[in-house]
Amino acid sequence: MLHWFSVDHNDFTKMAAKYGPKLRSALLALPGVGEETADSLLVYVFDQPAFIADKYARNLFSFLGYRRIDTYAKLKRRIKLPANFDDRDAQEFHGLIDEFGKQCKTREQFQKSFLASFSLKNSD
Repeated sequence: MLHWFSVDHNDFTKMAAKYGPKLRSALLALPGVGEETADSLLVYVFDQPAFIADKYARNLFSFLGYRRIDTYAKLKRRIKLPANFDDRDAQEFHGLIDEFGKQCKTREQFQKSFLASFSLKNSD
């Protein structure tokens, strides 16, 4: 991966422009880069909006009523970010989900949280 970055002299703006909408695919083609890593790089390195469907996100959405989201790809396909969602929104959203997930790891802990009375529409 380091070689891949060095080809463009670690110029992330140049790399994002070079690959355009195919940047995620290019990242996924790198050895050892999976979906979560690719999306994390998009959000935190390339400053692009993306939903990071990590374990904390899967737990949260499951607690909120989503079903059949046991893999990264399954949840990722179901979440559509708003058109005006930018990189800072994606960073904050991911951070908030992860912080919540660190505090509410079990359904019992979730039931005691401020989100306990909430559920999501179209959750199946």
